[in-house]
Amino acid sequence: MHSVLEREQLSPNVVRLVVEAPRIAKVRRPGQFVIVRRGPGGERIPLTIADNDPVAGTITLMIQAIGASTTELTNLQVGDTIQDVAGPLGSETHLPPAGTHAVCVGGGVGTAVLLPIVRALGAKGVKVTSVIGGRSKDWVILEKELLEAGDVVTCTDDGSYGRHGFVTQALKDLLDAGGVDNVYAIGPVPMMRAVSEMTKPYGVETTVSLNAIMVDGTGMCGGCRVTIGGETKYACVDGPEFDAHQVNFQELADRLTTYRMFETAALERKKAEDAAGACATTEVKA
Repeated sequence: MHSVLEREQLSPNVVRLVVEAPRIAKVRRPGQFVIVRRGPGGERIPLTIADNDPVAGTITLMIQAIGASTTELTNLQVGDTIQDVAGPLGSETHLPPAGTHAVCVGGGVGTAVLLPIVRALGAKGVKVTSVIGGRSKDWVILEKELLEAGDVVTCTDDGSYGRHGFVTQALKDLLDAGGVDNVYAIGPVPMMRAVSEMTKPYGVETTVSLNAIMVDGTGMCGGCRVTIGGETKYACVDGPEFDAHQVNFQELADRLTTYRMFETAALERKKAEDAAGACATTEVKA
């Protein structure tokens, strides 16, 4: 069992958890992830390791509540436990040489996945500019942490904070100014696809982290297969990071909808169970 030692609400639906996982904390590298299972019969959820502390024996997970299982994880409090945390899985991030300039683009909870990459780039001596976005100020996360490694351009859809507009618009300005050697983009598939299409004419190497469907995390189930440069790859072992200009984004988007109907049904059941539980508690108090 892995105890939750710290909990922080980062945005309306994103939570930061610091979890006991000493063996993983000792060997984790930027870009790698874990697969967690809350308890018996629970869904296996892949989550990027946002940070690790080998001395304390902890890893940091940032979780967005989307379906029933991720909502259950974000509802965990200090002292609660997670039964299984398997990892570290996946390949570590390929970092460019010191003295180059990397622009790191994060959309929504993708900013959390971006954080360990930004920190690794900064530690290596790469100049980093982070471009992060959210629908409004309340949805912007980790700006302070990213500022520790370089410049940050913040965008909001409604203009309530930072620059009004999408992260892709801010990225284009940086590309037009020149001097960008690498781009890392993590977020919703449409955003990563837009970044890929934008950087290609500039000839800028672009890396994306693919949020493919995963089950076992070892390449055995084939659920996370993606097409890269016309070849089948497995996000859990060959990735999750790939050359954006080689990714078949349409196939990835189509595969991500495979279980949407089941996910919606599971979330509705959970809401109904929670409501029933709340009613029962109210009746007992009465």
